[in-house]
Amino acid sequence: MIKYGKSGKKIVFYDSDKRHADLKIRLYFDGLTQSAFFRGMISGYLNQDENIIDFIDKLKKENNFQSQIKRKRNKKMNKLRQETIDKFALKEDEIESIFDILEEECPDL
Repeated sequence: MIKYGKSGKKIVFYDSDKRHADLKIRLYFDGLTQSAFFRGMISGYLNQDENIIDFIDKLKKENNFQSQIKRKRNKKMNKLRQETIDKFALKEDEIESIFDILEEECPDL
């Protein structure tokens, strides 16, 4: 049986030599490795970091990756998602603290 979430998955894409060299120079200047940079960007994207999502929206608009109607609908859905998270205290650290409290109150569970 294959276990989901194993580490070691490789993500590959192609770009020009010039852009790769420019990336390496910028990363060196900022003190980052390629893997740290890409993992950080992916985490920010998956965690819906506001700054990254704003950049993605700008990217979609400038390159016509998505219609204006769909971008507005997605923005509205993200706003509702965040309101629900805030309303029900569904942030990761808050969920963990709920389970800690339950564990303390009901150790038999």
